[in-house]
Parts: sequence; C-alpha cells; structure tokens
Amino acid sequence: MKVVMEIPDDLRIDEREVKMAALAKLYEMGKISSGRAARLLGISRMEFLELLGKYRVQIGPDTEEELIEDIKNA
Repeated sequence: MKVVMEIPDDLRIDEREVKMAALAKLYEMGKISSGRAARLLGISRMEFLELLGKYRVQIGPDTEEELIEDIKNA
C-alpha cells in the first residue's frame, strides 16, 4: 500500500519526518515491531528506539503477551 498525503509547506516537515511519526505511532499501537520499523526507515533498531523518545512513545511492551507479539513481528 502506498499513502499519498499533502502536507502544507508552513508545517516545515519533510517526508521522512512524516514517515517516522507514522511508524512511531504504529509501534505504539503494537502494529509493527521496532526492528521492522527501523528497516523501513533504513536505520538500526537502536536508532529507532532512541528516536521514539522524540515522540514520547514508551519503549517496550507492557505485558508478556505484548513482548511475545513484538518478538513474533521482529
């Protein structure tokens, strides 16, 4: 799937910033693993985890079930 979105110039954000924000939210929602998100951004998993702080996203699962799901999605 490809998503096309028009961002007003006055917001002063680039395509990579939008992609990072979307992947951070998907990670927060448990829809994507940190490893997969990092690969989609072309960075290491550790770099992605560090960037999550910018979006105030909790790193790591809350429960054992979430940990298992994150491992399956890695």
